[in-house]
Amino acid sequence: MEFISNLLLEYGVNPTLTGYLATTIMILFIGILCIVANFITRKVVIRILTHFVTRNKFKWDDILLERKVFHKISHIVPAIIIYYFASTFPSFQHLIEKVAITYIIIVGLILMTSLFNAFNDIYQTYEISKSKPIKGYIQVANIVVSILGGILVIANLMGESPLILLSGIGALSAVFMLVFKDSLLGLVAGVQLTSNDMVRVGDWIEMPKYGADGDIIDISLNTVKVQNFDKTITTVPSYALISDSFKNWRGMQSSGGRRIKRALYIDTNSIMFCTDEMIEKFINIHYLTDYIRNKEIEIEEYNAKYEIDRSNRVNGRALTNIGVFRAYISNYLKHHPGINQNMTLLVRQLEPSEKGLPLEIYVFTNDTRWDVYESIQADIFDHLFAVAPEFGLRVFQNPTGNDLKSIMEEPPEKVIVRQREH
Repeated sequence: MEFISNLLLEYGVNPTLTGYLATTIMILFIGILCIVANFITRKVVIRILTHFVTRNKFKWDDILLERKVFHKISHIVPAIIIYYFASTFPSFQHLIEKVAITYIIIVGLILMTSLFNAFNDIYQTYEISKSKPIKGYIQVANIVVSILGGILVIANLMGESPLILLSGIGALSAVFMLVFKDSLLGLVAGVQLTSNDMVRVGDWIEMPKYGADGDIIDISLNTVKVQNFDKTITTVPSYALISDSFKNWRGMQSSGGRRIKRALYIDTNSIMFCTDEMIEKFINIHYLTDYIRNKEIEIEEYNAKYEIDRSNRVNGRALTNIGVFRAYISNYLKHHPGINQNMTLLVRQLEPSEKGLPLEIYVFTNDTRWDVYESIQADIFDHLFAVAPEFGLRVFQNPTGNDLKSIMEEPPEKVIVRQREH
C-alpha cells in the first residue's frame, strides 16, 4: 500500500485521493491474483492430476475425481491469498481474516463430505458392501462433521474458543434428541441390521404393513428403499425393520431351491379300487412299472400271510387309483429336470373338504428365478391336470353356468341315469 501510495504521489496525484486509489488498486490486484491462482489450480494442476489419475490402474482415485474432491480443494487457494493480504488493510484486517477463515472452514466441510461419500463409493466396489453397508455411518459422520464445522464457524465469527460453545451443547442435548430423533433411531437400527446381517442390498423382502415387496436398492441412515416388482419405490424407515416383522427371501435365493406348495383337488366320487384292466394299463406307464410290480407282490404276500378272502374287494389290501396316482406324481417329480432332488419332495393328502380331497405337491425347484420357477410350476400342473383322467380321477371344479345350462337341456332320463351312476 505504501509503495502504491508513494508511486501515485510521484505522478502528481492529489494526496486526498491517493489513499482511495491505492486501496482500490490493491483490491483489484488481490482479486486478479485470486483469479489467476484459481485458474492455474483448476486448469493446470487439476488437469495434471486428472491425466495422472486416468492413466494409472487404480480405481479409487477415479472415484475421487468423479466426486470432484480435487476441484473443491482449489477453492481454498483464493481464501489463503485473501487471508495473507488481510494485513494490507489494518482497519478491516480482523474482519477479513474472520471471513477468510470462515470460508476455508466451509470449503473444508464440503471437502470432508465429498471425501466421505467417495470413501463410501470405493467401499461399494467390494463384495462385502452388500452384506455390510456403511452408508448410514457415513451419513452420521457427515452430521458430526457439519455440527463441529458449524461450531468452529460460529466460534470464529464470535472470536471465542470453540470449547465454550461445546460446553453449552450439553444443555441443548434434549433439543438435539428431538431434532435428530429419526437419525438416532436410524443409527441404532443400522448398527443392529448390519451386525446381525438382517438385510443386504439386493435382498428380496416382504413387508405388507408398508406395502413393500421387492428388492432392497439402498440402505441409508434413516430409510431403506425397496423397489417393488411393479417398479415402484417404497421407502421404509430403518428402525421399522427392527421394531416390526418382515420376510427376507435371501435364504430361499441362497439355498438354490424355491418351494412349490400347491394342491390338486380330487373329486372323491372318482376314487375307487383298481380293476385288473386298470392295473394292466398302469403297468405300462413308464414311471409306474416297478411300483405296480413291487406293490402287487407286497399285497399278495400280505393277503396270503393273513389268509384274507379276496372274493370281497373290501377285505385285505388292494391298489386304489388315488394311491397309484400319488405314486405316479412322486416318481414323475423325481425325474423332472426342474426339481431339486436334494431338498424335500412330498406328495401328500390333506384333510378332505367340500372341494374334494386335496393332493398337495410339496417340492423345490432347482432355479430360484421368478420366471423359471413359474414356468416349472406351470409345466408340472399342466401335465397333472391332463393325466388325472387316465387314472379314472376327476379334478374338482365348481359348476359353471355352462354346466348348469347343459344339465337343464338334458332329458330327464339321462339326469336320472347319471345320478344313479354317482
